[in-house]
Amino acid sequence: MDKFGAHKPATDYLYPQIAPFDQRMLEVGDGHKVYVEQSGNPEGQPVVVFHGGPGGGCSPAMRRYFDPAHYRVILFDQRGCGRSTPFASVEANTTWHLIRDIELIRESLTIDQWIVFGGSWGATLALIYAQTHPERVQYMALRGVFMATRKELDWFYGGGAGQFWPDVWDRFRGIIPKSEHHDLISAYHKRLFSGDKPEELRFARAWSAWENALASVRSTGAVGEGGGEYAHAFARLENHYFMNAAFLDYDGQLLDQVDRMADIPGVIVQGRLDMICPPATAYALAKKWKKSDLRLIPEAGHALSEPGISAELVRVMDALRR
Repeated sequence: MDKFGAHKPATDYLYPQIAPFDQRMLEVGDGHKVYVEQSGNPEGQPVVVFHGGPGGGCSPAMRRYFDPAHYRVILFDQRGCGRSTPFASVEANTTWHLIRDIELIRESLTIDQWIVFGGSWGATLALIYAQTHPERVQYMALRGVFMATRKELDWFYGGGAGQFWPDVWDRFRGIIPKSEHHDLISAYHKRLFSGDKPEELRFARAWSAWENALASVRSTGAVGEGGGEYAHAFARLENHYFMNAAFLDYDGQLLDQVDRMADIPGVIVQGRLDMICPPATAYALAKKWKKSDLRLIPEAGHALSEPGISAELVRVMDALRR
């Protein structure tokens, strides 16, 4: 075993499973209700977890990165996914709706400042939140950085990652007519929002399988069908956000506006072999964000469940205890 724990399962590095002490459905407007939970120490240091996707939802395992005796752990399902309702809805569902929801959660829990913990799309959302409300962020722990740029989307949906996973890429692209191969995000959008539920589910499974197959450095490329309803929400929400460039004002906005969060310290834990969000993005962010600490993890891909990434994130959160 190396110092990053690459030869042990990720769960060996996590705290034991715990149950929430508080669960609620928060009315956020526009007909949406957002699931929010708290676990750990009710009087502890607050940390909020931003899950990935968009559309992924939170999971019980996300509670386990934090010492429950010290941290007050807040998890929530973003609009349209997980236990939030209406499920798989893209109506009134944009980045800026999510930022407002996060502030409503913070206010409803009477929290002044909190640590923000997020990976992949959760890291995107963390950066947007920190640049919008820097006074509310005490520290940022990011993983698998994604900044929602055209370059990143072109890498993953335009054939870059497909150069390394040609068989899996062929499956993903192969169910779309060749005449639409130049813009697979738009091609999938037509089918994910066709109104024909069986067709939507078929393409949702294909969209989700492409991403899931590349998440771990140990992947064989073979991914099961998975839950149809989960895939439906995940694919529709992710595609909706990517069709709209994450609803940012311009391409490259998050790196350009790093100065807005210049006083916030943080760490970036990045798999060196991340095929979904290549390390160049995290490296560019770390160079500009002077109070950040970039930790490149060898033999690790994108997933939160990569052993080396899980081990490092637990170390980071343990070190942050007051």
